[in-house]
Amino acid sequence: MHKAVIIGVGPDRGLGAQLCKRFAKEGLHVVAVGRTPASLDAVVADIRKAGGEASSVVADATKEADVAALFSDVGTDVDVAIYNAGNNTPGRILEMESSYFEKSWRVACYGGFLFGREALRHMVPRKRGTILFTGASASLRGRAGYGAFNSAKAGLRTLAQAMAKEYGPEGIHVGHVVVDGAIYGEKIRRHFPDADQRQDRLIDIEGIVECYAFLYRQPPKAWSFEIDVRTSLENW
Repeated sequence: MHKAVIIGVGPDRGLGAQLCKRFAKEGLHVVAVGRTPASLDAVVADIRKAGGEASSVVADATKEADVAALFSDVGTDVDVAIYNAGNNTPGRILEMESSYFEKSWRVACYGGFLFGREALRHMVPRKRGTILFTGASASLRGRAGYGAFNSAKAGLRTLAQAMAKEYGPEGIHVGHVVVDGAIYGEKIRRHFPDADQRQDRLIDIEGIVECYAFLYRQPPKAWSFEIDVRTSLENW
């Protein structure tokens, strides 16, 4: 059974968990990866209850040994690998500790390199596979107060583009999804009590995951590298 490895899986109404559930519907065995066992177990249970196949792995995307062990355990039948790890890291540059900047880069960019490289090692010998990366508004433009996040996400996008050009001829489809705005999910609802009243300005999770599924289903003679998704009210 072909597998989907998705790293950066958290609460049910988060992008990672919803990606897991969506790719289970594609008939793939989903491997949910994250740092919180309870969240991973809940996603796996929901997928199995719905008739799908799923398992979980606790791993840190920034640790090379964790990522290498993850793909070693999963085996060779990885059909799609999605890098969804990363947190927003605001801050003014003059007031920023170097360790804070480095941590932002490690999660958003360096982890993407580790994950993408290990996925390639399993996909290239088979001459097939899809690797997808989650981007943000910061992937495309710098913004005051977000220097660490901007540079990390822009670096991830450039890495993904280089990977797409380097391994496309070997049958590997690499894509990047720019999520241009806040997602209407558990995190935004937890931090902003009025989120339910602002739904028209928040991006629908189900709409986002369909972009990943669309990239996954594209035939080799009509590949896209990037999709950007936002609400109709987003100023872009």
